Amino acid sequence: MKTIIFHRIQDIDPTQWNQLLSGHSCTFSHEFWLTVEQSALNDFHYRHILFLDDDNEPLALATVYSITTDIAIFAPVALRRLLNTIRQWYPGFLKFSMLECGTPVTLNSPPIVLRKDADIPAVLGELHRIMHQLAKTEGHFLMVLRDFEANAEHWRPFLKPLGYHWAPSLPNTWLNIRWRSTQDWRHAMKSYYRSKLNKHLRKNEAEGVRHERIIDFAPLAVQLCQQWLVVHEQADEFQREVLTPAFYRAFSDNMGERAQALLYYRGNELVGHALLLMDGDVLRWLYFGRKTAANDSLYLYVGYSVVSTAIELGFKRLEMGLTTYPIKQDLGAEIAPIYLALRGTSAFINLFVGLFYPLLNSIPDTSTRHIFKSENISANTSGSASDNAASNSTGITARRPPGAKPS
Repeated sequence: MKTIIFHRIQDIDPTQWNQLLSGHSCTFSHEFWLTVEQSALNDFHYRHILFLDDDNEPLALATVYSITTDIAIFAPVALRRLLNTIRQWYPGFLKFSMLECGTPVTLNSPPIVLRKDADIPAVLGELHRIMHQLAKTEGHFLMVLRDFEANAEHWRPFLKPLGYHWAPSLPNTWLNIRWRSTQDWRHAMKSYYRSKLNKHLRKNEAEGVRHERIIDFAPLAVQLCQQWLVVHEQADEFQREVLTPAFYRAFSDNMGERAQALLYYRGNELVGHALLLMDGDVLRWLYFGRKTAANDSLYLYVGYSVVSTAIELGFKRLEMGLTTYPIKQDLGAEIAPIYLALRGTSAFINLFVGLFYPLLNSIPDTSTRHIFKSENISANTSGSASDNAASNSTGITARRPPGAKPS
């Protein structure tokens, strides 16, 4: 096995990099990493690793990056408040430079792309060797491989001999799409959840809230980023990457029609947005932003319209992301555990990683909610009259904003 390390994605032949991507997420693609690098997020520094077999054919690919991260990133509220107080005098308290393998702005499980005949332990061993050497040379406190959902549970025994601790992270949320229309989805809900949804939809309707789906939102990059920052600064569950207008521009320009946005208006005023990625048969809801922070019904309306978009466009699954679990569960999302593989750079530090990381970080207890009438829901059900009254379907043609160039 041979490896080539690149410090910029622009230095890699896109055809060679993307050769292994069949059946994998487009968030591993050359164009997605180009987007990430052009976005100037935080203090991320990237290295892209191409694994080659003895015939110099691509065997696997991975990206590692350094980032200054809060070791107590998932701390419970009381501990987070204490840390915020301490950091008024010591801003870097419990913040360390880490080396991660994964993607900084989305979730991928497993975090490495492998050819079908690749030897997982051999690739992991070589990846660990490279990461450990980089971490020691550059002074990183911790090495992290992220993220591992149920489809990657079998990687765990391969990581243990390399000294990695298996630790829970914030869970993901998924909705399997099994309805032919938005009305079918709503009709499948139990009456309590359907009535709750309808109440909030009526509130938004009374306030003149509407939405539209657009392609090429680059001209709105500054405004959308400002909206995202409003939400980011209010977050009390999880904060890390800080988006930039360059991210919105690059995401729209590089990903083409796979990157779209839902824009939310109250009257003629743009009051929010949801950023979407169309990734094969999966729709990914990446980010949400709004003009002003408020405790109102807008977020539930946004969640409703994202689900409706996934249904009307025929996606098989909707990824709804981290945090705000109760609202997403009310819409039918299921909680999917995520795990990280952690290893201290030095053997001494690694003795304490598995012990102290769980103590500093709290994973929310998200019990299962049975939102739907039946586990086996027919796709041929019809929406009731009360459902239709509050409906605002997203089955519309995406448009480009005035002045935007074609994708």
